[in-house]
Amino acid sequence: MKISVIGCGYVGLVTGSCLAEIGHEVVCTDNDAAKMQMLESGKVPIFEPGLDAVIEKTRRDGRLSFNPDPGRAIEGSDASFICVGTPPLPSGDADLSAIDSVAKLIGTNQRGPRLIVEKSTVPARTGQQLKRALSRYGRKTNGHFRVASNPEFLREGTAVEDFLHPDRIVVGVDDDTSEKQMREVYQPILDQKFNCPVHAAGCPPVTPPEFLVTTINSAELIKHASNSFLALKISYANMVADLAERLGADVDEVMHAVGKDPRIGPSFFRAGLGFGGFCLPKDLQAFVRLAERTGVDFSLLKEVERINKQRIDHFVEKLRRALWVLRDKQIGVLGLAFKANTDDIRFAPAVELVQRLQAEGAHVRLYDPEALERAKSTLKNVQFCENAYDTAQDADVLVIATEWDEFRTLEWERLRDLMAHPLILDGRNLLQPAQMRALGFEYHSMGRPDPGSRGTDGRSTN
Repeated sequence: MKISVIGCGYVGLVTGSCLAEIGHEVVCTDNDAAKMQMLESGKVPIFEPGLDAVIEKTRRDGRLSFNPDPGRAIEGSDASFICVGTPPLPSGDADLSAIDSVAKLIGTNQRGPRLIVEKSTVPARTGQQLKRALSRYGRKTNGHFRVASNPEFLREGTAVEDFLHPDRIVVGVDDDTSEKQMREVYQPILDQKFNCPVHAAGCPPVTPPEFLVTTINSAELIKHASNSFLALKISYANMVADLAERLGADVDEVMHAVGKDPRIGPSFFRAGLGFGGFCLPKDLQAFVRLAERTGVDFSLLKEVERINKQRIDHFVEKLRRALWVLRDKQIGVLGLAFKANTDDIRFAPAVELVQRLQAEGAHVRLYDPEALERAKSTLKNVQFCENAYDTAQDADVLVIATEWDEFRTLEWERLRDLMAHPLILDGRNLLQPAQMRALGFEYHSMGRPDPGSRGTDGRSTN
């Protein structure tokens, strides 16, 4: 099929390159001229493992191209995937102005039948509004447009594999023709018949994904319901972590056992600094606002959001207990991205933490394997370091704010000797307490017993 992808952010680049990988002819476009120039020159503007290789291969094979002219890019395509951003408004609602702009672009320029696929995360009923907008904008061109919702479930850091080997593919449609066309789009993935670029030594056996056909409203609701539930699990784990600290229990042990229940599952049960990134925070807000507008009291999710916002407060208080005074302290921060294996710092807890430490008068040094360049436009008056060892030099405390695997295997004896005081606050429970204390560190983490602390029964929790 000939497919156009409108929007070259995380979702658009992964969607376009992977659709090309499984055999379609794809043209990607974006109204960001600098981004398009970068892509046309062979550079990838984001860090996503495996994505650059897929883009390079599919461009070389002639199945993927980039066109800075959106009108020309969508000409002649059988289907157009909308992958533009829907950032939060001050009210918490999703900003759908980019969706409307795409509807105007398509409606005023394109003739003949066309399938328009919502890939962007949008509130329920957006598809119905999109159909009306396409009809209105396409009145003079006699365009005939069908709309489908195809929510993405991509995790930054594993997005290429998630697209090519999903656990389910959700399509919301209102007619049989759209369903048939969406099946045609994803048939190679449903059959798992393509040369997978993810596993160099060959793909292990993969269970074909389930193809779930719903209404457009249901598909849109599925995406927000899924992300909000994941946010709920994270906040629940963090509340259990706070309780574990008071009682001298270990939250990792608790949540590991809880997650063994097949009705619950182990994912998203790690305590820490809270969730960030561009998906969970904004999707949670948009879901709450949607519920409010329809008269449904979703105070449960408001509490999830409140708990998440308090994680930085809780962590800063732990720092105060460890250091007493934060002003003029040298604090090294390892990790800025909202999660490992991405350079995305949008709504990253680490960024908020650094800004809080600066407000307290601390001197902050930073290191992240991929996110430093993006952070330089956001964080000022901090020292960006080339590695973890420079970050630890003369530090009063070293903070782990992102769970990069690189941090697990650092030369911790060397780091200890570089620091002014061998103190670690692990905001991601990345390291093992007993091992770090054996190396001579004062070590604190989230929801795990600190040395010498006592539970409510008065007994030592060492």
